[in-house]
Amino acid sequence: QVQLVESGGGLVQAGGSLRLSCAASGRTFSSYAVGWFRQAPGKEREFVATTTWSGGNTNYADSVKGRFTISRDKVKNTVYLQMNRLKPEDTAVYYCAVGSGTWDYWGQGTQVTVSS
Repeated sequence: QVQLVESGGGLVQAGGSLRLSCAASGRTFSSYAVGWFRQAPGKEREFVATTTWSGGNTNYADSVKGRFTISRDKVKNTVYLQMNRLKPEDTAVYYCAVGSGTWDYWGQGTQVTVSS
């Protein structure tokens, strides 16, 4: 059974940093893509960043480019999202997802709140 467990969310002031983690278990993901998404209150879930588990191309939403960095540790089977220079508009529930062609597996989400 595949499990994705996010952690690292919290409350931070604008301009601060957080690092989210997503621990994956249940299968090997070597050929999969992994991504971070977020959903703010009253808004649709949106793409934040993605990379491949094997360490290929990374892509970022324009709104986070230059501030957020996605990375993965294959030994720990964990994906990270380093978030710097946070803004109040980054406030959302952040989800990690893994998939091959489609986003097959999702975590439960972790809340990030950025105060102004």
